[in-house]
Amino acid sequence: MRQRVLWNHKWAFTKMAETAPVTLPQKWDYVNLPHTWNGIDGQDGGGDYYRGTCWYAKGLSKRELPEADRYYLEFEGTAASAVLYVNGKKIAVHDGGYSTWRADITQALEEENVIAVSVDNSECRTVYPQQADFTFYGGIYRNVSILAVGESHFDLDNRGGCGAAVTPKVSEDGSAKVKVQAWISNPAGMLQICIEDAEGKPAVCREVPAAGEVCEELVIENAHLWKGVKDPYLYTAKLRLLPDTDEICVRFGVRSYRIDSEKGFFLNGVSYPLHGVARHQDRWEKGNAISEADQREDMDLICEMGANTVRLAHYQHNQFFYDLCDERGIIVWAEIPYISSHMPEGRENTISQLKELITQNYNHPSIVVWGLSNEITMGGFSEDLMENHRILNDLAHEMDPTRPTVMAYIGSCDSKEEIVYLPDVISYNLYLGWYEGVTEETGPILDQIHADHPDQPLGLSEYGADSLNWHTCNPRKGDYTEEYQALYHETMIRQIQERPYLWATHVWNMFDFGADQRGEGGGKGQNCKGLVTIDRKYKKDAFYAYKAWLSKEPFVHIGGKRYVDRHEEETLVKVYSNQPAVELFVNGKSVGVNDHDSLFFSFVIPNEGVSHLKAVAGDCEDTACIRRVQEENPAYVMKDPGIILNWFDITADDEHFSLNDTIKDIFTSPEAKDAVYELLGSALPDKSDPNPGGMFNLLKTLTVLRLANAQASGRFGKKMVLTKEQLLTLNEKLNGIKKA
Repeated sequence: MRQRVLWNHKWAFTKMAETAPVTLPQKWDYVNLPHTWNGIDGQDGGGDYYRGTCWYAKGLSKRELPEADRYYLEFEGTAASAVLYVNGKKIAVHDGGYSTWRADITQALEEENVIAVSVDNSECRTVYPQQADFTFYGGIYRNVSILAVGESHFDLDNRGGCGAAVTPKVSEDGSAKVKVQAWISNPAGMLQICIEDAEGKPAVCREVPAAGEVCEELVIENAHLWKGVKDPYLYTAKLRLLPDTDEICVRFGVRSYRIDSEKGFFLNGVSYPLHGVARHQDRWEKGNAISEADQREDMDLICEMGANTVRLAHYQHNQFFYDLCDERGIIVWAEIPYISSHMPEGRENTISQLKELITQNYNHPSIVVWGLSNEITMGGFSEDLMENHRILNDLAHEMDPTRPTVMAYIGSCDSKEEIVYLPDVISYNLYLGWYEGVTEETGPILDQIHADHPDQPLGLSEYGADSLNWHTCNPRKGDYTEEYQALYHETMIRQIQERPYLWATHVWNMFDFGADQRGEGGGKGQNCKGLVTIDRKYKKDAFYAYKAWLSKEPFVHIGGKRYVDRHEEETLVKVYSNQPAVELFVNGKSVGVNDHDSLFFSFVIPNEGVSHLKAVAGDCEDTACIRRVQEENPAYVMKDPGIILNWFDITADDEHFSLNDTIKDIFTSPEAKDAVYELLGSALPDKSDPNPGGMFNLLKTLTVLRLANAQASGRFGKKMVLTKEQLLTLNEKLNGIKKA
């Protein structure tokens, strides 16, 4: 019978080797898996984290292995390309940093062995991702196991899959027809298929002759449906090769769903609006080398907020997390890391990564869509890009006819582009109110896209605003304060509530995450749009805005707990709750009951001395404290060495241009365009190019000021540090140019 040996302890590690060792190195460092070499430098800013080839090695005595006919090494995640050697002999190569892969090492084994793995996260043109707003951590960052199996066993050579696929279909009479497919290497004897309910009791069993491929349909009478977060009921299909040579267990859920272009998502025939978050997997000083406990904590936080869907971006996540989604009823968007910039040389890698994603995740009832790419037109559009997507779209439908395909488009992608019509379902990444425009524009833009695509379900795949530990009584776009982020999300929630046609909405992001090239808002090496900090220790106020909207568990939360020192005479106190009314007490005295707001309750109170606050909503209470100070606390003001000027230092009016206008708007005026090119030309495409495309699709959404500040860190092209005087001079020129 199959045995699994977890093989994570004490691997030798180095950055210095060039060839696979044939004896166990004595001078290498020792690490335990999961491990990444970018846990620190991938999050400290500067965009200079180590990207190259590193080596892992470990001794293996054959006498210590379980008795078996065949031995496989299984890697759950090696980023990004890996080569496996046994005693110096190359055994297998794998390209793709986020999926499981295996290698049969049986024939290469001697009595004493050295297993070596080279892992490479260098820049290249053939393996995705290569351009994206997150750190590409290198390492063997998930579990490694030895699988010991008999000669006859469930297939271990098919793209990391388990060797079986279970496809349930709900019938009108309440039963479920369950198609069970199994792939068997060296088949012999009989195959026993037994479906057990959640209590472990057999619902239906069958024995059939084993074959290379077996396909059987079993019926579950009075099937218990998988109903998302309300009731995530799971069955288990136990497949056993008799006489007792191998066994696998496949959990599955019986459910049906459809996505309507006007009414959104339906689960088991019932309207089931999807609202949740996107998730990156990494953690503070761990990178992506995280534990099962870390993943459970992530799931607990997502569920506490009340989300019922998660976009697992921008790559295949750990099988353990997909299992958690099955168990907790969280609807999943699963995708491959085909992101930001199309590489013609990487086509085969997009195909192999999609094949692995679907093969390894087919049985998860939580997954409802396969994601083909994210913001792929950021690097420009080409026929080769389009053909690549046609291939992926057809492949997904061929491998899994039960699930639709989806793409996430950058906000600047014209909704009438050919590529927007390709997948079954579409979603847009819109950052109105942060990178450009105002938050209130999001709804009308979604309405227009919806009108352009009446037959394609439309979702909101990314939206968000960065916040760090900065605070203000007057939040504005671009200030990176916790107060602006909360205000932004309050506005977004109201707009989403008014648009039931949205098939799913996903906040970007549930957690702050590593993006080593970033250096914005006074932070370094992180994208800080998370509702929770990267160490998971602090839930920002925006987290509670969503909890008020989505959670059914009664609660009340006073916002601004980190905003203690306030200098205004009267101050706004925000309270978040899913209860119908909130009463606020200041120093033990009630200042009133707010029962006319919903979710986001506001109180304006005198700011005098020290004020101890208590909010009461039903049986729930929360407390906070603020105090009056004479001047703004400098600890609350954004400190960003890359910022030359802040938006509020700019002279501007509605009729004339300024540094606070977007590049796109500036380019509507030849005179304003010339003025900007004179100072910032090195950051912009060739002035004579009528269709610059590429990175310009992103640049044009930035204000002139944000582009200038970004150039100080070299984020777009050549690093260029301008002076305050240079920018103020440019702003004065723009102030003299009237808008059309």
